[in-house]
Amino acid sequence: MKVSSLLRFLASLASLTLSATLAADVKLPPVIGKDMVLQRDLPVPIWGWAEAGEEVSVSFAGQTKETKAGADGKWMIKLDKLKANAKATNLTIKGKNEITLENILVGEVWICSGQSNMEWSIRASMNAQEEIAASDHPHIRLFNVPGHTTHPKPQEQGKGNWVVCGPKTSSGFSAVGYYFGRRLHKELKVPVGLIGSNWGGTRIEPWTTLAGFESVPELADIAKKVKGYKADTRVGGSSPSAIYNSMVHPLTPFAMRGAIWYQGESNGGEHMSYYHKKHALVNGWRKAFQNKDLGFYWVQLANFRQPNKNPAGGDGWAKIREAQTKALDIPHTGMAVAIDLADAHNPNDIHPRNKQDVGGRLAQWALHQTYGKKDLVPTGPRYKSHKVKGNTVHISFDHVGKGLMVGKKTKLEPTAEVKDGNLEHFSIAGEDKKWVWAKRPSQVTLSW
Repeated sequence: MKVSSLLRFLASLASLTLSATLAADVKLPPVIGKDMVLQRDLPVPIWGWAEAGEEVSVSFAGQTKETKAGADGKWMIKLDKLKANAKATNLTIKGKNEITLENILVGEVWICSGQSNMEWSIRASMNAQEEIAASDHPHIRLFNVPGHTTHPKPQEQGKGNWVVCGPKTSSGFSAVGYYFGRRLHKELKVPVGLIGSNWGGTRIEPWTTLAGFESVPELADIAKKVKGYKADTRVGGSSPSAIYNSMVHPLTPFAMRGAIWYQGESNGGEHMSYYHKKHALVNGWRKAFQNKDLGFYWVQLANFRQPNKNPAGGDGWAKIREAQTKALDIPHTGMAVAIDLADAHNPNDIHPRNKQDVGGRLAQWALHQTYGKKDLVPTGPRYKSHKVKGNTVHISFDHVGKGLMVGKKTKLEPTAEVKDGNLEHFSIAGEDKKWVWAKRPSQVTLSW
């Protein structure tokens, strides 16, 4: 045999030997890594890949679970329910190799997703320098899915890594997600893990699973399209399910308490079709994360551009806001109203910089509904019913706390009462459907 041929043979043999060794190594998805937070009080899946038939054990917090990799090399165990723990602990996975994941906490885990208003970072938001400097929260951990990627089929391997929240790591994370998690951490006094998966300018359809579309009869055509995808089907950022497949599915079925969602601008021309898509999104994610009670809280679109002076209204994002409200018929969901949070001096900015109040309002819902703090009012007043008495309309509201007031919101300051203020932007119509602005108190009476 010639020397050159022998060298090629030896190189090939070494490559095969190396490949066999690598194939035998236990591997983990990126979302299972050092510095992570595991979800308390729920079974916790730990999964990965190994050589077919390889015995794998997982040890954590006094538990050791064992399994064997299947014929396809996949393995999974589920840790029994864990108690919250802010003391760093190691998690060990053993197969033919051994992996030790350090600095693991147990607490509450949430995914933060949507388009640009969720993707919007702390460093681009209000009071950025002060907020970043004050973000030294070692019991908050951040996992950001990098890049903007799509795929026609659900992917198992993703990208990203957990980091400890601090001034050197927080600035690029979702501002809404961070302020949401910061409040949960403060109120619950347990570690919090936040997973960011966002893409500006995207519609709701690419984030929705095939199973989600199939769960809503009105979306059967979209489900049929997604079901027809093949591995080589060309998809992009607007293709149904394509972003979910690449940027969310690799995270499943990581145990978590819920999701927060800020999206809708790119579906802004829709009405009830968005209502159906919201049902599909929530249904699909609950199935994918194997949690039928996954909390799901979204942001109703903030004010954008100048207010409409026509009392008939119905323009701009009014219809999609109505669809977002109607979707509250999904159990264990909530909606943070943001209509007052845009900058009055820059009404054409589609990205309001006040993300602190958005995150705080989402957390208010979670604290009230998911964590049972019923002394908190979950949201601002919501229309309940009305009655016409003579020339006056009596309107009743839910969620009014200690009462209603005419208020004014200025930047990060608490909403202030406007003494003797006029209640604006209420319009009424008779049987002739001619809309006119209502004047309080002569035509509108509020009650609770």
